[in-house]
Amino acid sequence: MKIDTDTFRVPEAAEVDLGLWATNVKPICKSKKAYRKLLEDQVDALSDQQRLLYASNRHALLLVFQAMDTAGKDGAIRHVMSGVNPQGCQVFSFQHPSARELKHDFLWRATRDLPERGRIGIFNRSYYEEVLIVRVHRSLLDAERLPDTADDESVWHGRYRSIVDLEQHLHANGTRIIKVFLHLSKEEQRQRLLARIDEPDKNWKFSAADIAEREFWDAYMQAYGHALSATSTADSPWFIVPADDKDNARLIVSQIVLKALEDLKMSYPVVSAARKRELQAIRRQLTK
Repeated sequence: MKIDTDTFRVPEAAEVDLGLWATNVKPICKSKKAYRKLLEDQVDALSDQQRLLYASNRHALLLVFQAMDTAGKDGAIRHVMSGVNPQGCQVFSFQHPSARELKHDFLWRATRDLPERGRIGIFNRSYYEEVLIVRVHRSLLDAERLPDTADDESVWHGRYRSIVDLEQHLHANGTRIIKVFLHLSKEEQRQRLLARIDEPDKNWKFSAADIAEREFWDAYMQAYGHALSATSTADSPWFIVPADDKDNARLIVSQIVLKALEDLKMSYPVVSAARKRELQAIRRQLTK
């Protein structure tokens, strides 16, 4: 079964109002068994494509995941990438910048962790935090010690431009970038937070900070809308994935990643005639 991922893609230059984007869609599979089978098939296909990516050694893939708390970023990454060779994939989580990182421009720490050719890099949160949480909590921007001439609007527009420029540069040099926003409803987040309190095996996940951030829900939706509008491009698109149903979200994300790799039209390196003769000579030695 193929999922039409274009349904979730943000067109370039589109004005994004997240209130108009669904957080839930009709279940893709009719049963848990069908879901597991489809996800397994997609994971197997992803594993094949990852081997091609490594063997061809011409491209890298960067997956950027952004979402509100409890939207399921960790679970999506774990399930979708479960069949990928760990040596060919790295996951980086971006928390509050350190004192050292604050001494650099806002993109510096992310560029250190970009995937090399032949590999998949996953950013669980990313440089986009600098136009999301920093925009919602203005005091964080003050800690970055920007020039006094910088006003709020020029900072955000400048950062959007820097992000787009970076992503265009990476694309031109072989890194394909796919950005996923897991779109969760405020009510579904409430239910998931309650589950973290009520279910003992989920208590460890609960953080009082998640409750505090809920107070800024509308501000975050506005900040996400601005960021997605300004930075979804033809080469480095955003996908708004409905996240109220975790199974659906994982299938959609899996298909988005698989399509991105398939679109690279990769193939295994062609062995030259001289190399084939060399291999046959080695084979004769091994079979004596």
